Amino acid sequence: MDIQFDKDYEKHNEESKKVWESYEKGKPIRMPCMVYGNNRIILLDKKLNTNGYTFEQYFNDAKMMTDVYCQFEDMMRHEIYADHEMGMPKDGWSVYVDRQNLHETGWLGAKVQYAKNNVPFCEPFLLGDDKNILFDKPFPGIFDNFEGRSLRLYNEMLELQKSGYTYKGLPIKKVGFSGIGTDGPMTLACMIRGTENFCMDLIEDPDYAEELMDYLVEAIIFRLKGLWKHFNFDTTVKNFGFADDSIALLSTDMYEEMIFPYHKKLITGLVKDFDSSVNSIHLCGNAQRHFKFLQENLHIHSFDTGYPVNFKKMVMDLNPNIVRINGGVRCDDLMQKTPEEIAKETKRIMDEVMPYTDRFVMRDANNLSPFTPNENIYAMYQTVRQYGWYN
Repeated sequence: MDIQFDKDYEKHNEESKKVWESYEKGKPIRMPCMVYGNNRIILLDKKLNTNGYTFEQYFNDAKMMTDVYCQFEDMMRHEIYADHEMGMPKDGWSVYVDRQNLHETGWLGAKVQYAKNNVPFCEPFLLGDDKNILFDKPFPGIFDNFEGRSLRLYNEMLELQKSGYTYKGLPIKKVGFSGIGTDGPMTLACMIRGTENFCMDLIEDPDYAEELMDYLVEAIIFRLKGLWKHFNFDTTVKNFGFADDSIALLSTDMYEEMIFPYHKKLITGLVKDFDSSVNSIHLCGNAQRHFKFLQENLHIHSFDTGYPVNFKKMVMDLNPNIVRINGGVRCDDLMQKTPEEIAKETKRIMDEVMPYTDRFVMRDANNLSPFTPNENIYAMYQTVRQYGWYN
């Protein structure tokens, strides 16, 4: 497939705006297409990371983090095609404090480890005689432990903005504090206790597992409300979105008995009114068996999926008129296969869902990998543009 990128960004933006506006109004003219990636795409690719920055350096240097954020946004706006705004930003760049997925574990006191050729990770620390250490002390302050560094970087980024920092002639439009969300209480338990240990706890020591889940839900609520207050947001929300990838490890019975009560407690503790809330969830992995229960019992109206997924069954099992489903081509396929194969797989997924719903959003499944060829992302997008129009 001879890929020729269309560089008419103004025309692209006009079409994408119409697509999203019609989708949000409930009368989509075409299936939207989105992609998600983050700064690891720059840092782990020597061709892009020409300065040789390490994650440890990047995590401790506001200027370096700002440079990489601007580089990544520039790449998204000029080389990675989907229904987002492309071309140079009108008012400047948006930068955030990046912690990858360490904002909660680091806040709780886990030690950050820096891998040589991968993203940083936190070591489990609720091990052996230390399994109960969190229960004996109050929650950390919202900017304690690893998050003290995050607040420092945020303030230094604000200073860069005030001092006139520019990238390719444009200033910083926005400095944001990312990570004001949760990867989910079970996933957090697996990260700080160890996945195998916590799964065994669910069977062999359910009282401990429940005590840890209850602690973590309370900690998540405490942290989020504290951050919302600090950044002048309401401390309750109308609707809530969260993730908890680790429930893919559980049967439906075990999820409903051991984890669901804590998901409901989490949402109830953060939304204004649970019964009227319209919530969303991100679930990578083989978690489709849980979706209908989640829809019916947690008011989940938007699923952000990974793989494997039977899209036709998912659409038919859920309420296709109200439920948004983000899903699409596997991220490993996007990285490894040819544009022709990506176009074929994109069309297969579209053929499965389009007869039954117009609430589907095509995307990478899930989170672009470093070294993914831009031609493959373009092939996915152009296939949606060719075949995704509704009558």
